[in-house]
Amino acid sequence: MRIDLEIRKELRSGPRVFRLDVRLATQGQRVVIFGPSGSGKSLTLKAIAGLMRPDEGHVRLDGTTVFDSGAGVNLPPQARRVAYLFQDYALFPHLTVRQNVGFVLARGWLNPRSGEIHEAVDYWLAAFNLQDVAHQFPVELSGGQRQRTALARALVARPRALLLDEPFAALDPALRQRMRVELDELQTRLGVPMIIITHDPEDVAAFGEQVLCMNEGQVVPQAQGLLSVGLAA
Repeated sequence: MRIDLEIRKELRSGPRVFRLDVRLATQGQRVVIFGPSGSGKSLTLKAIAGLMRPDEGHVRLDGTTVFDSGAGVNLPPQARRVAYLFQDYALFPHLTVRQNVGFVLARGWLNPRSGEIHEAVDYWLAAFNLQDVAHQFPVELSGGQRQRTALARALVARPRALLLDEPFAALDPALRQRMRVELDELQTRLGVPMIIITHDPEDVAAFGEQVLCMNEGQVVPQAQGLLSVGLAA
């Protein structure tokens, strides 16, 4: 996936001012944006997804302009065809696993017929080994099952790319390592490009085909980015 991005955003909280000023151009199946908390990683990912409107700049995905402040272009998230996996997974607590996975289709983003919805949901439940918990609610699931449910829901709409916001941060160390292996195998099998933001160098080692480092709202040289999280270059 090709990403051409140049965005600026100013955020104020009382006397504090945070300025996001990001320029990047990258192409690859696995891109990791690495940096400490508060560096602007999530804001950048949300700008790509259409969940945050920059003050100015542009965002182009595979040559398609999805945001351009000068031209007045700002496509809504569903029109960008990217799937965003939130750090807390954002599952609907009142829906079962099956209903969560099928929610996007039932809402009509792709407007399939009822039979096609069931077929697509069954496929992704099987792909993530969720058939046995399909009728359970999120509160009844383990951390790994919740993450797999969120991934299945993200992929059922056939996105052009998967955007993951600190996907392993909420998991214990053993489960975190297992889910890295699962995501690695899944991405290799499906060939869906993904962008991961993280502050964990182990995620960089696992998925860093291309690595962009951020600090204080800007993309910085990799050595500087490593130092910003207390690692020797």
